[in-house]
Order: sequence, then C-alpha cells, then structure tokens
Amino acid sequence: MTAEQNRIEEHYAQKADWLKWGPYLSERQWGTVREDYSANGDAWNYITHDMARSKAYRWGEEGIGGISDDQQNLCLGLALWNGKDPILKERLFGLTNSQGNHGEDVKELYYYIDNTPMHTYLKMLYKYTQKAYPYQDLVEENQRRGKLDPEFELIDTGLFDDNSYFDVFIEYAKNTADDLLIQYTVCNRGVNDAVLHLLPQLWYRKTWGLGDGTAKPQMLYQGHNTVLMRSAALGDYYCYADGEAEFLFTENETNNQRLYQAQNSSPFVKDGIHNRVVNGDCSAVNPQHEGTKTAVWYKLNVPAQTSTTVKLRLSKNRQATPFVNFDEVFNQRKAEADEFYAEKHGSLSDEDEHLVQRQAWAGMLWSKQFFLYDVNRWLEGDPGLPAPPDGHRRGRNHRWKHFVAGNIISMPDKWEYPWFAAWDLAFHCLAMAPIDPDFAKQQLSLLVSANYIHPSGQLPAYEWDFNDVNPPVHALAAWDVYELDKKAKGKGDLLFLEDVFHKLLLNFTWWVNQKDSEGNNIFEGGFLGLDNIGVFNRSAPVPGGGFLEQADGTSWMAMYALNMLHISSELTMYNEVYENMAIKFVEHFLFIAGSIANMGEDSWGLWDEQDGFYYDLLRKPDGSYDRLRVRTLVGLIPLFAVNVFDDERWKKLPKLKAHLDWFMQQRPDLVKLVSYWKGTSGSEQHLLSLLRGHRMKLLLRRMLDPNEFLSDYGVRSISKVYEEQPFEYYLNGTDFSVRYNAAESETGMFGGNSNWRGPIWMPVNYLIIQSLYRFHNYYGNEFRVEYPTGSNQYHSLAEIAALLSKRLKSIFLKNENGERPVFGGHPKLNHDPHFKDYILYHEYFNGNTGKGLGASHQTGWTGLVSLL
Repeated sequence: MTAEQNRIEEHYAQKADWLKWGPYLSERQWGTVREDYSANGDAWNYITHDMARSKAYRWGEEGIGGISDDQQNLCLGLALWNGKDPILKERLFGLTNSQGNHGEDVKELYYYIDNTPMHTYLKMLYKYTQKAYPYQDLVEENQRRGKLDPEFELIDTGLFDDNSYFDVFIEYAKNTADDLLIQYTVCNRGVNDAVLHLLPQLWYRKTWGLGDGTAKPQMLYQGHNTVLMRSAALGDYYCYADGEAEFLFTENETNNQRLYQAQNSSPFVKDGIHNRVVNGDCSAVNPQHEGTKTAVWYKLNVPAQTSTTVKLRLSKNRQATPFVNFDEVFNQRKAEADEFYAEKHGSLSDEDEHLVQRQAWAGMLWSKQFFLYDVNRWLEGDPGLPAPPDGHRRGRNHRWKHFVAGNIISMPDKWEYPWFAAWDLAFHCLAMAPIDPDFAKQQLSLLVSANYIHPSGQLPAYEWDFNDVNPPVHALAAWDVYELDKKAKGKGDLLFLEDVFHKLLLNFTWWVNQKDSEGNNIFEGGFLGLDNIGVFNRSAPVPGGGFLEQADGTSWMAMYALNMLHISSELTMYNEVYENMAIKFVEHFLFIAGSIANMGEDSWGLWDEQDGFYYDLLRKPDGSYDRLRVRTLVGLIPLFAVNVFDDERWKKLPKLKAHLDWFMQQRPDLVKLVSYWKGTSGSEQHLLSLLRGHRMKLLLRRMLDPNEFLSDYGVRSISKVYEEQPFEYYLNGTDFSVRYNAAESETGMFGGNSNWRGPIWMPVNYLIIQSLYRFHNYYGNEFRVEYPTGSNQYHSLAEIAALLSKRLKSIFLKNENGERPVFGGHPKLNHDPHFKDYILYHEYFNGNTGKGLGASHQTGWTGLVSLL
C-alpha cells in the first residue's frame, strides 16, 4: 500500500483528519446566487468583479490557488501585482453571462497540475502577464462579437507572444494533517528582468457581526516573520514566512464608503492591502500589525529566464525552525504522489496518457469547494441586520427553506459554475471513485440527505434554480461507485448502498408523480440537462399548449428503474425483503418500455420504424400528435437503459423469476418489446433493456455514421445532416428550426451559454460506451455491427466501445504532429514547452475538430476521460 493510500485509510478510519485542509476556496464568489440579496435576483450585478475586492462576503470566499480549512474559517490565497495593473490580482477575472458572446467566461490562464486525494501534495500554475492586464479590452471585444464568432481569450490579446510573462507555480505539501508547507516558484519567461509583487494573503471569513454572537478572530504579528492567528473555531495557528518580506494587516470588512457611500465600521477594510500596494496609501493598513486579514509582501526582481522561490509554513504548532526540513518534506510528498499515481495508472503504459489521466484527476481534486448555503437564513436575512427586500424573500429557491449546506462538495468548475449541480456531481463521483471511493460515496449520500433533498423527494438541481430537473443519474452513479469500491476493497459497502437506495425511493416516486402528466409512463421532464437540444425551449411550456412526450425523459426513467432494480437485487443477497422492491422496479421498467413503443390505441410510440430512431412526440391540446423527427442525443439515450444479470444471481432471485414468468403470461405484449430475460447468452447472462438486437443495430447505424453522429472525437449531440439542411417544424404560424453547429450554438434559447447544437459532451459519450460494454456482456463477440457505417467493417460492441474511447481520448492526446486537438490548432499552446503539456478539460468539444469549448476548467464531468 502506498503512503498516500495509507493516509486515505487513516482518514476514513478517523485516525487522522487529513482532509481538514484542502483547496476549498472558490475561484469566484462574486456574481453567485448565495451572495445576491437583490430584489430582482440579478446576481451578476449585485456584486461585480470590480466590487469584489471591497465587499466582505457572507457565504464563502474566493482566491487564486487558495486553500482553507473544511469549514472555511481561515483562508489562504495568492495575490500578485506586476506594477502596471490598476488593481491587485487577488481573484480570477472573467465576463458575466451578458458580457460574453457565449455567456460567462473566465479570462485567465491557469492549470491544475497535480493533487492527491488527501491533498498532501498540490500543484497549480497561474500565468501572469508582465504588461497591464487588458480588463476593458476583453470586455469590449467579446461584446463586439456575436454568437457565431469565437470567444476572445486572454491568449488572443498577444500579451504572451513575446514571452513577457511569469509562470507562477503554487505548491502545497502537508507535513502533518495541520502543518502545511507552501511554496511559490516564479519563473520569468521573458528576455528582460522583471519585478513581481507577490503577496500570499491570509484572512478569516466574515463570521462575526451577523447577530449570532460569534467572536471575532485575530491576527497578530509576532516579529521574526511570524503571524499568530487566533479563533474560537480553529484555535491557534502560526504562519511563518521565509526571506525578506513586509507584513500588511487590515480587516475583512466591507468598504462601505467605496461601494455605498456610507460610513465604514473600521478604518481598515477588505481592500486595504490593494490600496497600500497599488495606490501607495500607507494609511490603508493597520500600523499596529493586527487585523483579520494579512498579506506577506515580497518584492521580487526576477532575472530574465530564471526563477525564484518563496516559502511559507502554516502550522497548528509553534515551529522553532520552520524551514529546516522544508525541502525534504516537499520532495518526499512529490515522490509519494508519483508512487500513488503509478499504482493508479495500472497497465497504462503510454506516458502521454499518464499525463492526461493524472491532470484530469488533479482537476477533479482541485475542484472541491466549501459550499455554505442556509436558504431560510439567506431569504430572511441575518438577525440584527437589515432584512432583504421583499422580492428577494419571495424569489429564487424560496420553496427550499429546509436546505442547509456547509460541506465540501465537488464543483463543476470553481469559476464558471462554483456551485454543485446534481447530475454533474454524479459523474464527478464516477471519475473520483478509482482514487478516493469513500469521498465519492460521501458526495452521493450528501445530495440525498435530509438537508438537501426536498420533502417531496425532488433533488436540488443547482444553485441558480433548485427547482430545475436534471437527468436521474444518481442511482447509476451509486451502483457504479459501489461496484468500484467493492472491487478495490474486496467487500461492498452495504450500509452506503442501502441508505442511498431508501433516499432514492423518495426521488423515484417524485419523478413518477411529477413528470408523467397522463399516467402513461411517458415523461415530460423538461430540459433535463440538454438545454438547446430540442426544437423548443424544454424548460418552458410548449408554444400554443400541449405536452412534449420526451424520448430522453422516458429513457432516463427506464434506466433509473433498472439501476434501482440492480441495487435492490444486490441488497436481496443480504436481506430477502428487498426482492419485493426488485419486483416493483422490474414492473416499472416493463411498463415504461411498453409505453415507449405504444402510447395508445393509435399506436403512437416514440420509436420510428421507418427511420430506426427514437423521437419526441408533441401531444397537442386537441389530442393529436406530431412526431418531431429531428435526430439528436434524445434518440440515443434509450441505449442507457440496459441491465445484465449473471445466471448465478438470477437463480438467487426466485420470487423475481417467478413474478416475471407470471408477468410474461399476463402481458406478452410488453415482454416482447424488451430483451428476453428467460434465456441466456452463451456466457450465461440475462439481459433487460429497452432495445433488442434489431432496434439497437438500427440505432447504431445512425450513431456510427460519420455523416450523422460519429466524429473523429466522439459522438456529436446532433446529427451533422442538419448542417446544410436544418430541421424545420411549423407550429401555430411559427417556424422552428434546428441546425447542426459543430461548436457554439447560434441560439440563446436557454440562457447565454447553452450549446448543445452539435458539440461533443463527455458524460453522454461515457454512458454510450458503458452501455455498449454492457450489451457486449450479453451478446458476446458474435454480435457484430458495421463501424463506421458504410465502411463494410464489422466489430463487436466491446470493440466499438474501445474505438469510441480512443476517439474521445484523442481530444487530449498528442497526434502525429505533436498537437492536441483540444488546443484548436493554436501554435503556442501546441508547441511552446511552457504550454504544450498543460491540459484544460473543457465543458464540451467541437464536433469536427475536437477543440475545447465552454467552461475551460470543467474537469468535473470531462474528468470521465480518466476512466477511458
């Protein structure tokens, strides 16, 4: 067992709290729902980037490469100044949803390079220009551009062309669980010497003065480059700084005078350090060297093409010689990280794949964040302070007053989406499970806990609107994480599985009661995470009335039923009472399967035999139907509803077997629609799925056609046939159209950044691959499909799954020209030695070129590439 694996075991056995400290700071707290107390819910403008340096936050903190304790009482982040910028660089800059031509968008260059599950070694890179940062140019140029234009990024400004920038490497190593070594390495990549002001900052989150009697913490300078930090929550901590530095102190209090033209509660406020460094205002910091925020101010003259290093130590215990064993501990933790990941790479031998997989996991681990949100207190306001406006108290998330969070959660992207999202989180857990299955289990349990799940059984979708509906993938994630954990430990965590199962029963019932308006087992789930995939905005009522009977919503529910069947059958192995639940879910599945094929006397189903594809149906107010014959991911999602039982398990479920035999006699019409479970394949497997072999081959014929879904980099979200001939549908005198866009959507139908009109998305591709492997377990090598369509080459389903995995991996791996498609052909990103091996795991990818698009650090679900 590696040293890091030992620490994982220690932590979850509660022998040492290795996760007390971690990378739990957000990268953007401004513009979030939690900090928005406006009457109209305008979060982006209630606290802007310009206001952020002066506003003490209520619910969380942000920083560059920052860490905090697990309740975010004490925070540490890096600030920088090149002597030319108008503001201290304390936080990452980006555009709001309305400013960006494709929605919100961070405009910085930073990379997550390394991290271990217990955060015993972390490494991040931030690239900082030596010239003035072009804040206004980025805003103005992106506002000039339209939806069909690419985003104007920081690297497009030319500021990095002559290498006049700093590479700032941020590293942490834990000596013990509460003794942290911090190292900043500044590399001047330019040809001239350059000055950099480097300011590691420590501050307490504003927890005092909120009407609950919380005592104010203190930071006190002790001389000898040492700060003593005292709080009731954490006790004493010490910060030690190496080398020549000046210590600046202020308070983490809002600068009311600057923001609201009102009196400040203290002469020293949050932006005091900015005012001292950038504006030269000595009165902005406390001459008594005390406060609740401090900075260690290094003025570094870095010679051309060389580097310099700054060291700090943050420790629970007083250190007589804080830097004596510093390098030794750092080198040891690096070696232990290498050892841990060498074991996790397993049989993977390609060094470039090692790099991509390890940085994907690093991004996952860096994207943990402390998430604090008490909805009732947020709506009503803090005691003793002015109440929020009435509009706020009746606005967003007001149905979720039970919701109370104060947890470390895996985030989609700590700048673009610094809040949890229900279906993203399920995929995060799958990617995280091979390196830290216990954290994955904790995350899945958290979302269904009483503080999160609504009393009705609805899961909160995401902070922007808890009421929205994401695909029900939680049971899938719970089962897969359970299996991965069982494989790793040799024993399944039945307490976890049982607990999640009971909570998901509530959620499954909510789905059945809320999203099946006619009681016909066809579901109208809303946008279901697919945003712009449909003809209409699927989060809004159908224009002119009626209902959209959704192939994806219904297939997700069929998948959900099969996942719950699998979980209940596993629990039956240990407690026979769960076999009745297995019977319940197999019946749900069969009725859904029947409804997909036949929704009434007129035999209007979701399957189109002529096209060999699944389509949504529009049920009109007069009772008539229209089949919306547009080929999108919606029609591929029925592939996900597949479950394979081995014969040994089947024999241990006698009640289920007997019930299905009875059901087969009572409803042969339903049974014939799905794979026949009574027989077995040559490998003694039983199959339940929405697709028999014939329909699956018809569906795969479309999916594996390069002229439709199959790209060199995975499966597109919309068929490419609509590039030249958009799908047209007329309803009530309005022409609705769907056009394939390889990159960004040209419609803002669902918000400013919804782009499902063609690009490749990792999570749905992962589910396609997973489903193909499951089908292969039943059908075996003899079942072969043409791949690609029209090639006259035939492969087994497992071979096709592997070939699709190869296409997806190729987005990130170097090709024959030494270039990574994710970089979109950019010469500097592909060939510069200081860029070419730092990977960004984007939200989605160009369907034709593989270029990364959307949120640039959404390692969350794109981190699934680590499993491929």
